[in-house]
Parts: sequence; structure tokens; C-alpha cells
Amino acid sequence: MSAEAPPLRILHCFRSPVGGIFRHVRDLVEEHRAAGHEVGILCDSSTGGEHEDRLFDTIRPQLSLGLTRIPMRRSIAPSDLAALYRSYKHIKSLRPDILHGHGAKGGVLARLIGSALRVNRYCVARLYSPHGGSLHFDRSSLSGKVVLQLERFQERFGDALVFVCDYERRTYEEKVGKPLKTARVIYNGIGEAEFEPVPSVISAVDFLYIGMLRDLKGPDVFIDAFARTERAVGRPLSALMVGDGPDRERYEAMISERGLGRRLTMMPAMPARKAFALTNFVVVPSRAEAMPYIVLEALAAGKPVIASRVGGIPEVLGVKSAALAVPGDATSLSDVMTQALQTPEWHDRVMPKPSDFRAVFSASVMADDMLHLYQDLLGQIPDRRYS
Repeated sequence: MSAEAPPLRILHCFRSPVGGIFRHVRDLVEEHRAAGHEVGILCDSSTGGEHEDRLFDTIRPQLSLGLTRIPMRRSIAPSDLAALYRSYKHIKSLRPDILHGHGAKGGVLARLIGSALRVNRYCVARLYSPHGGSLHFDRSSLSGKVVLQLERFQERFGDALVFVCDYERRTYEEKVGKPLKTARVIYNGIGEAEFEPVPSVISAVDFLYIGMLRDLKGPDVFIDAFARTERAVGRPLSALMVGDGPDRERYEAMISERGLGRRLTMMPAMPARKAFALTNFVVVPSRAEAMPYIVLEALAAGKPVIASRVGGIPEVLGVKSAALAVPGDATSLSDVMTQALQTPEWHDRVMPKPSDFRAVFSASVMADDMLHLYQDLLGQIPDRRYS
């Protein structure tokens, strides 16, 4: 790094340290810290469990700006004012060059606090990555109108919008409006170590669902589709559901009611690559997504993926891919699962070429593109000064 470009002080703000947002931030932390920059995290203290605590432990040594956790509610609440004030005092003491908010609550923190610092004549770049979030709201509903209008209002307090896929960009333009500030599409990417194939164990199940156990992610669709696939192929199959979430007991009841208990089992959250070894096919039955990491992780591990045609998934698998099913439609998903089981060399014929996939969806590409954006934004701030 040249003397003319000192290390950047980068702070990532988000609410819940689970799922894709947390994964995205961890990858950026690792890549940017390796490049010599100082990085920190500010997030919620009331969500996440033992699995997330272990993940924090792995990256804590890389967080030179520290890990700060304060209570943040998912929905808008009076307690947000206290969280905002506490966050402002902490962020001001860190004197970051970059405030990058992820998700709706993170976007509020980064843009409003960054703007308050600007008022105090401190130069900081303010970025917001929606990661789906508010963009899942229906703009015809009252709640949707309010949330999407708030998104538009907050644009004036930011310097750039970063979308994880072109679908997210298009959705933003459709629901919120054409961005008034700098807007970039920077695809999610995964680390070099994850491009090592994961072989299946001898006792591997036919299908794996891995993710949050809530309806948005489609576990109920997966259960229904699995039962339909068994009937279609005319023999017992096996499947595994890995994850935690608010609707776990309801899905357990669905499995029991359909008599699938011995063939479709559930396990708590575990590292994705450990789960990949337990299956032959990974199924992503989501009703809505932005750019789900699980698709990228599975492909990098050499696992064939069957998924809903939602969000940025077609940008990964191919718009016309035979691996895509109608969102929320168990019959359509079952058709793809059945075809994958019964078609020789389905994996090689349907999945994207590994070299093409790696060239676009690696963490190094993502981090470099993000860093260039950070530096471009800082260069546009008048009277720029480093800490």
C-alpha cells in the first residue's frame, strides 16, 4: 500500500448476525484486513446463538476497530432512538473513513450517523446494501408504502447504494425509484478455500435443505416437494433439513403428519460444508431472496443445486437453467428434483462451468470491487482528511 493511500478505517453496521448478511460482512472483513485496512463491526446483541458466537470468535482478532453489540429491534420501535444515540457516540470515537450499513437497520445507522458526522465537519463515506430486506415489502400494502418511502427519504443521507445482484437493483428501481446517488452491483463472493470439492459420505441423503427455518425460505415447500418426489420415483428417498428458526416445531409437525419422520430428519445449524458432505443434492426452495450464499457455497463445493427462480439465483445458475423451479410451488420443485434424480450426469449437464463461476463469484473479486468503490467515494468528498 503506497504512502499516498493510508489504510482505511471501515465499520460495518447491521442488525442480526445470522445468515447471508453476516457471511457477507465476514468475507469483507477477512479480505480487507488481509489488504492492510482496519475493520470493525457494530451489530445487534439480542440475536444469534452459539454458532454465531463461534463465528465471531474466528474473526475477532481481525477486528482492529472492535466488535460492538447493542440491542436492536427488528421492527421500528422507540428503543431505536437509544440504540442510535449509543451507536453515534461509539462510531464518533472510532473516526471511520467508511460507514457501510447492511440491511434496513444497518442502513439507518450508517447513513444517519454518517450524516451527523458530516455536519460536524468529519469526512466519512456512507454506503448502504439492502440485502433484500425492505425490498421484500409489497409496495401496494400500507406497511410497504411506509417502508419504501423511508428508503427513498434516506437516500439523501447516503453516498452510494451497493446491490448484491442485478435483480436487487431492478427491484429497488421498481419499488423505490431510480437511485439518486452512486449505485453499483457487486456480486457476493466466497473464499478460495471454499472452492475445494466436498465429497458425499456413503450414507449421504438424496436432498438437503439448509437455512433459516421460516416460511420465507420455503422449508414447507421442501417438505411437500420431497413427499411428491417419492411418489414420482416410486421408492423411498432420504432428506435432511439443517438449521434453526422460529417455525421449527411447525415443520417438525408437518414431517410427522406426512409420515416422513424416518426418511426426512432435522438437525440444528452447522457449517455449510459439513452439511454438504451429508447429501447428493442441495435444494434452495425460497419464496424470496437477494443473492443467497448457500447457492454459491454449494456450487463451489461441487454440489448440484436445485432452487427457486427468485432473486439473483438465475444470475448464478443461468436464466434458462433446468435447475430452477417456480417459487412456492411444490409440484414444480418436485419435478426438478425428480428430473435430477433420474437423469444421468444431470450435474454436469445443468450446473454452470466451475471456471466461469469462480471468475465472477469469488470473495477476492467482491472485496476488490468494494474497495475501489470506497476509494472512489472518498475521493469525491471535499477537503478529505485521514484520521
